[in-house]
Amino acid sequence: MEAAAATATLVGSSLHLHPPPSSSVTRSTVYAARPRLSFPIKHYSSLACSGSWNKRMVLESRRGIVVRASSRIAEVKANERKRALEEILYALVVLKFMDADVSLVPAITPSSKDSSGQVDTWPSQEEKFEQLHSPEAYEMIQSHLALILGNRLNDSKSVAQISKIRVGQVYAASVMYGYFLKRVDERFQLEKTMKILPNGSDSEGSSIEKAIREDIRPAGDYLVVSSHLEVSSWSGGFGNRIKPSRLRTYLMSFDGDILQRFATIRSKEAVSIIEKQTEALFGRPEIVLTPQGTVDSSKDELIKISFGGLKKLVLEAITFGSFLWDGESFVDSRYHFVMN
Repeated sequence: MEAAAATATLVGSSLHLHPPPSSSVTRSTVYAARPRLSFPIKHYSSLACSGSWNKRMVLESRRGIVVRASSRIAEVKANERKRALEEILYALVVLKFMDADVSLVPAITPSSKDSSGQVDTWPSQEEKFEQLHSPEAYEMIQSHLALILGNRLNDSKSVAQISKIRVGQVYAASVMYGYFLKRVDERFQLEKTMKILPNGSDSEGSSIEKAIREDIRPAGDYLVVSSHLEVSSWSGGFGNRIKPSRLRTYLMSFDGDILQRFATIRSKEAVSIIEKQTEALFGRPEIVLTPQGTVDSSKDELIKISFGGLKKLVLEAITFGSFLWDGESFVDSRYHFVMN
């Protein structure tokens, strides 16, 4: 057994046999004599996993930075595009006023020329405004003025002291009304030319005006209450009945969904222009809410304005909205920014 267990070593041409280790040399001593690794294999494995994990984290971090940078760049470009579109739209509106030889109302501040503090020192220009709209649309505009001014429609000299915020609301709502009216009148004139107007009977005009009051509302700080209803209190109510017109009859043929769609501003740029134009004229209002949730009117600034001056403001606002629709349609035909 010992001979079989012996190990052989070939040295030169001789074969030498070596006996197996004695029992005094333990197995642990033999293993201890073997060279050892400085780190266990498991440690190397954990280091490799940790390295790949760190590399993955670095890649994910870089990818996140690229995504955030790309998102920020896209946001900046979108804001620049929106600003450029607003400037183009506003320039087109102002250009149409210049072509019509109609001067825009300046910022509403008490005039130094008038000792009473009356703000309206601008000319009426009512005849020029009438030429900028179709006969059917101007009939609707007259009804809109009647709702606002009531029995003071033909009284251009009387002066009233009115809340500046309320006048701003009237102006913004009238811009929206002009935008809506131009949109409807454009379709009406097309169908009239093609002789495909629907046959309809006149209904109560108040229903369509109510729909317009509820649907046409400017965005921003000047949209707090329905401006038409507020102004009626200045003149003691609506003294004139709404006159029937072909365009009003045409409007009555629309269902609620179509009317709602026509009463919606199509682009954010147009909404922003309406807000900025109103703020440029009347300033940014400070709206304070009471604990009951109502608007605190104690801090409202009051201005003195004649009913003729108020009429000029409304006519300008309606025309501004009409020109805004034209400009928006023109620019959208080239840049396609309007949301469907």
